Amino acid sequence: MTFGPAFRKLMLTAHITFSVGWLGAVAVFLALAVTGLTSHEAPLVRAAYLAMGLSGWLVLVPSSFAALLTGVVQALGTPWGLFKHYWVVVKLLLTVAATVLLLVHMQPISYLAEVAAKSDLSSTELRGMRLRLIADAVAAFVVLLAATTISVYKPWGRIGNWLQQRNAEPGAVAALPTSRGQYVLLALLGLVVVFIIVHLLGWGLGHH
Repeated sequence: MTFGPAFRKLMLTAHITFSVGWLGAVAVFLALAVTGLTSHEAPLVRAAYLAMGLSGWLVLVPSSFAALLTGVVQALGTPWGLFKHYWVVVKLLLTVAATVLLLVHMQPISYLAEVAAKSDLSSTELRGMRLRLIADAVAAFVVLLAATTISVYKPWGRIGNWLQQRNAEPGAVAALPTSRGQYVLLALLGLVVVFIIVHLLGWGLGHH
């Protein structure tokens, strides 16, 4: 299935817009998290965490789903395909992982916003959770930046090349690609899996 040029450009524009918006929102979120941890002005700290709660549900979550949806639609409607190239699969996995972890993290983010709305936060109150907000915001920024870089450079080649090698020699066991790029691919996939498992087990922001 291949879409017409007009619709493909529309999806590409939408995907870039939501992806860049998501990345920018994470950068703002990181600035708010740092402000909430380091500022000694109670009104500013309160405003920072309230803004994080609002921006999380009204900007970050919608942007993540929109970027994921438009990316999938664009891949399915172009010659790149969704499972034809390594870079598309890696970017898809990174985006899905970032979206899932964002939803997991929204619970403690909302909790901090509720606490800030009721009373002033001291410099030591919930400090571990507030530090974790910064760490996860940095991690999210790096993941989204990696996904953006991958979409620009499009590394690693076609998945079909390995499948063709396997089908060309019936009965033989095809070797996995062993280029440096494929090792990077496997390392990224492993890190994503470990990161998701750790957070879903409650060792992330929700563990306090």
